[in-house]
Amino acid sequence: VQLVESGGGLVQPGDSLRLSCAASGSTLDYYAIGWFRQAPGKEREGVSCIQSSSDGNTYYADSVKGRFTISKDAAKNTVYLQMNSLKPEDTAVYYCAASYGRGWSSKLLRDLSEYDYWGQGTQVTVSS
Repeated sequence: VQLVESGGGLVQPGDSLRLSCAASGSTLDYYAIGWFRQAPGKEREGVSCIQSSSDGNTYYADSVKGRFTISKDAAKNTVYLQMNSLKPEDTAVYYCAASYGRGWSSKLLRDLSEYDYWGQGTQVTVSS
């Protein structure tokens, strides 16, 4: 499966952005999808993930709970990350990733090795 992120940009604190992760080559119905981010000089960290099944269970990092929402549009084979109330510390390159055939657990938010496919990333910069 190929993943392409889009929707990043330069915004001011308090603004919103919606990132998209469009998949091709396979339906996302079989994959858990995670959003990760990497700021300069820091390790890549989990932001949110969504279960592959129609249950659509989700996990969020504590730093984004209440501000970010992950969702999936099966018809468009796309996963979204709605980011509200953005802060300068949200500045990073955001990546989506797909995980196939693993059980649903919070490990999907912490362990990059759980993922089989990665997109190229999209830059999000929050600055006044």
